Amino acid sequence: MKETRLRKLTYFIATTVDGFIGGPDGDSDFIYTFLDPEFIGHLTAEYPETISAAGRAQLGIEDAPPKRFDTVLMGRKTYEPGLKVGMTSPYGHMREQYVVSRSLTVSPDPQVRLISGDVAATVRELKARDGLDIWLCGGADLAAQLVDEIDEYIVKTYPVVVGTGMPMSTAGFGVRPLELTGCTALGGGQVITSYTVKR
Repeated sequence: MKETRLRKLTYFIATTVDGFIGGPDGDSDFIYTFLDPEFIGHLTAEYPETISAAGRAQLGIEDAPPKRFDTVLMGRKTYEPGLKVGMTSPYGHMREQYVVSRSLTVSPDPQVRLISGDVAATVRELKARDGLDIWLCGGADLAAQLVDEIDEYIVKTYPVVVGTGMPMSTAGFGVRPLELTGCTALGGGQVITSYTVKR
C-alpha cells in the first residue's frame, strides 16, 4: 500500500537581522538592495518557483520547473504591490495561487483563487492533496493565523538592521520549538536557515 505523505506548509520569508519583513508601513523594497549575483544564483538553483513571473523573465528562467513548492499562499497586503503594477498572477508558473482576503470579493485573475473563510481549514485540505509543498509567502498577519499549521520555516536573513517595522508574525507570545535542518551563508552576507517545527 502506498504511504500518503502530507504536504508541508513552509513559511519561506525574507527578513532583516532583527526579524522584520518590512518597514512600519509594510514596504519591503529596501530588502532588494541586498540582492547580489551569488544570492540570486542560489535562489534560482534551489527555489526557482519563489521568483515572480516578472523576475523569472528577467533572469531567463521562465521554464524552470518547481523544485519544492507548487502552491503559493499569500495575504492581500503581500499580493497588492504586484497588483498595483498590473501583475495579477505573480506566480502563474505554479499549480495553484491563493490570496487570503476579506476585502477582495472577485479575483483579479482566473489563476488566482481567493480564500475569505477559515484559512487554516483550507490549508489542512491542501496538505492532504497530492503535490509538492505549499509556500506561505507572507505576510505577518497570515503567518499568525497559520502559526499552528506551519511545518517548516526557511528564513532568508539579509545583512541589515532596521530597528522597527513589520515582524515575521503577529502571533502572540508562545514558545514554539524548532529544529535546525540547514544553514547556508552566502558571500553577500545573506544567511538562509531552515527549521522544522517540533510537534
